[in-house]
Amino acid sequence: MDIRRSILWMIFIFSVFMIWNNWQMYNAPVKPVTTASTTSTTEQHPSAPATMAGNTTVPSNAAATQQASEKITVSTDVFNLTFDTLGAQLVRAELVKYHDAEDKTKPTILLESGEKTYTVQSGLIGPANLQKSYPKQDTVFTLVSDQKTLSGDTLDVIFKAEADGLEVTRTYTLTKGNYAIAVKDNIVNKSTQTQTPSQYLQITRDHHEPTGGVAMAPTYNGFAVYSDAERFQKVTLDEIEKNSADYVKSAPDGWISFIQHFFVTAWVPQQGKDHAVQIRKAGQNLYAISTVESLGNIAPGASANTAATLWVGPQDQKALSKIDPTLDLVVDYGWLTFLARPMFALMSWLHSWIGNWGWTIVVLTILIKLLLFPLSAASYKSMAKMKNISPRMQALREQYGDDRQKLNAAMMEMYRTEKINPLGGCLPILLQIPVFLTLYRVLLASVEMRGAPWIGWITDLSVHDPYYILPAIMMATMFFQMKMNPTPPDPMQARIMMIMPLVFGAMMFMFPAGLVLYWVVNNILSIIQQWFITRNLNKAANEEILTHR
Repeated sequence: MDIRRSILWMIFIFSVFMIWNNWQMYNAPVKPVTTASTTSTTEQHPSAPATMAGNTTVPSNAAATQQASEKITVSTDVFNLTFDTLGAQLVRAELVKYHDAEDKTKPTILLESGEKTYTVQSGLIGPANLQKSYPKQDTVFTLVSDQKTLSGDTLDVIFKAEADGLEVTRTYTLTKGNYAIAVKDNIVNKSTQTQTPSQYLQITRDHHEPTGGVAMAPTYNGFAVYSDAERFQKVTLDEIEKNSADYVKSAPDGWISFIQHFFVTAWVPQQGKDHAVQIRKAGQNLYAISTVESLGNIAPGASANTAATLWVGPQDQKALSKIDPTLDLVVDYGWLTFLARPMFALMSWLHSWIGNWGWTIVVLTILIKLLLFPLSAASYKSMAKMKNISPRMQALREQYGDDRQKLNAAMMEMYRTEKINPLGGCLPILLQIPVFLTLYRVLLASVEMRGAPWIGWITDLSVHDPYYILPAIMMATMFFQMKMNPTPPDPMQARIMMIMPLVFGAMMFMFPAGLVLYWVVNNILSIIQQWFITRNLNKAANEEILTHR
């Protein structure tokens, strides 16, 4: 098998991968409906807040409370956050260090309310059999802190509300350079009766698609739950719509999240305490994920304290793992995780020395080429010998005509005499396929690549080359490689092989520039290596001829 057949196999396997990847994204099999998942979202569940469904159980004075609430904006070096005093909920988050996918002069907006809904809430609920209206997302809180701009290392944003005998003081602690927000509630029983509240943490999202992304490369956009018992579980919005979601319903550990390309919002409740998990449709084009934890009995005059961590930001693996060792699983490399994680770790280490992700990819390509050097050398020697015996191969075809059996026997004898492995050109190319696909997943999923420049016109390695220069160079290098190898004896096959660079290059036009950069560098290194080996072989052959004269 020569390099042409190998490249055909590469294109075929890559095409199958893309089809399978897209099918997995859009046509995941529907899971069996369980009893727990068919509970009506409008009924109050013992472990679910009465108003968790947003607009399905709204207090009668909702209009008045809406008018009485106000929006509070606070700023840090990484955030512009907007809180609504209605529920002391987070209703907008601008990530000032990450530009918008379509307008680089604007920050990325992760959380928002209005035409699109993506918000974060928490609150208290009582037992289902008691008509309690503790402070929750339809309760108007009062802002009791004054500072709205981070001037030191931390900034506390404090809200307070009282309802049905319970006073809640909620503190959001923002930290310089950090997307993790510490959320603490101090709950005081001001009534004359023992209270038994539960606290919920919630993420609410509609079905809008985030902007940006890579053509032909859909990414996950939905909820995810982690528990030590069931590990990482995705729940798509379509599964919620169909009542077919299957996920852990209770755990003493883990976290809940909403994942979209490059970014994630996650609640990490206090570990070691049992909490219920609920994912449900919360209204027309509205979905919610929540955890609910019982706070036990709070006697009159007594208090309770809760603590949780809220992450609103990029899928920064290193920072996420500091919050919880498993939270970096939101960076989803799919079935190539076992290869992608070590590759990303190596790239991160290289980047710590190089400081540029483009040059990191170049150095990574060189390292991979060095690792595969012995196999590549054997391959190019085999191809050089194949090119040298091409005239003799053509003579055999003319001698035996349509007698395939005698032709194959004569060709195998020639391979044995000349010490040529006809499959030698295949292995190095095939070994490149998992590297290529793994790097594709790393570039697609790692937020570190978003907006990462290389040189000149390449200002973002995670999106396609804006001027298609790299794909053009890649096609040129593929044409050059074709010319360096034996020409197929069949004219039709020769024509097909000559259009392969166009086919594969066209595929690269919409893929991340970082991926095309890898392939360009790999092709250039392959050309240099093949030229060097072929030159030495020809030189040795000429010397041998001169010696025998």
